Amino acid sequence: MAMTLRLTEDETEALRAAAEAEGVSMQDYARAAIRARTQEWAAQRDDFLRGFAAQNKGLLDRLSQ
Repeated sequence: MAMTLRLTEDETEALRAAAEAEGVSMQDYARAAIRARTQEWAAQRDDFLRGFAAQNKGLLDRLSQ
């Protein structure tokens, strides 16, 4: 899927500098950053849900009956 990402001048320059430092294109750098952030978010969500389920096991067991 194609999309347009509008960045401020400061954001564009930060992206350009980071991509150049890594030796990759701005697109590749942005895509990698998005993947890293979404994986981090998913891990945080999963950790929360595991903790919630463990802390509320009794309630969840009663609700499942």
